[in-house]
Amino acid sequence: MNDSSLKRTPLFDRMVQAGGRMVDFHGWEMPVQFAGILAEHRAVRTACGVFDVSHMGQVLISGPDAHRFIEHVNCNRMSAEPGKGTYAHILAEDGGILDDAITFCLGPERFLAIVNAATADKDFEWFQHWSEGYDVALDNASERTAMLAVQGPRAPALVGELFPAALALPRFGIAELPFAGETAFVMRTGYTGEDGFEIAALPECILATWAELILRGGRHGLVPCGLGARDTLRLEAGYLLYGADADETRTPYEANCGWAVKLQKGDFIGREALIRRKEAGFKEKLTGVRLLERGVPRAGCAVRLGDRKIGELCSATFAPSLGTGIGVGYLAPEAWEAGTRVAVEIHGKTVPAETVRGAFRKNNV
Repeated sequence: MNDSSLKRTPLFDRMVQAGGRMVDFHGWEMPVQFAGILAEHRAVRTACGVFDVSHMGQVLISGPDAHRFIEHVNCNRMSAEPGKGTYAHILAEDGGILDDAITFCLGPERFLAIVNAATADKDFEWFQHWSEGYDVALDNASERTAMLAVQGPRAPALVGELFPAALALPRFGIAELPFAGETAFVMRTGYTGEDGFEIAALPECILATWAELILRGGRHGLVPCGLGARDTLRLEAGYLLYGADADETRTPYEANCGWAVKLQKGDFIGREALIRRKEAGFKEKLTGVRLLERGVPRAGCAVRLGDRKIGELCSATFAPSLGTGIGVGYLAPEAWEAGTRVAVEIHGKTVPAETVRGAFRKNNV
């Protein structure tokens, strides 16, 4: 494709040279696949894959009130320990989810928030709006930063060749490490259900990182991966995709992320609304569904209990690691218990299925 209105990451030419099939992803021209979704998925599960995630947003928050500020704009209790990150939801005043993000503590008065591509500008504007009264400086570094993700059981061995200190990082850890004459943020999170690292830096540094990864990656089984494998991997792992599985109409409780809400920490945006909505009860909750017979479910497929529709899938795919169709959707209370027998409508055919709690497969992190 060649649409001049789409944004391109600094790694665009490298993605095309590697054989990426480019598509429009929330206004970005990104690779959906290279060798093929199944091959890329398998590589991440057994060796390692590298993804261009430069489209994601990076917001730097600094100043004497930086920690107090991020506590206010996130629903979770946010780490103030340098080198540690926290997953949380950014909420609207009515408790709806504006975004899910990981915010890392870089130092006593320095934090880095990694936000979703489609919401990066909106998130920054939201932060600016709520920063009044706080002694903080906000820096939207998204446009000047590139980022790679290396995922899979061989990722530590490969990334360790470039960044030896990264091997000491715990899960959700971050370090500022030198590479190619620059300083890179190296994080150890992973959205695939495998061990993995994200590397964010200036474009020149990330281009040099890409070149070294490709040069050294062959003996580690490294392959370039696109959005297609990213989706099958994260869905097997039970991770949300904002905009599909969660949005402003849903609270963290409905999205099965109540564990990321810390009401007891004190005031934060949306807290009182969350309390009211929780006390009133919820009519739907995000629930996993696994097919018991052949079929490939897609978003929008109806889920039925007996002869009654109880919801529909918002993310769904064939799970390569499991050999069956899986999906998640907001379903009625009768289906919340794991193992409940339901049915999924696919192209007019009803396919038997059962509900699942948590990840569809055991995560290796």
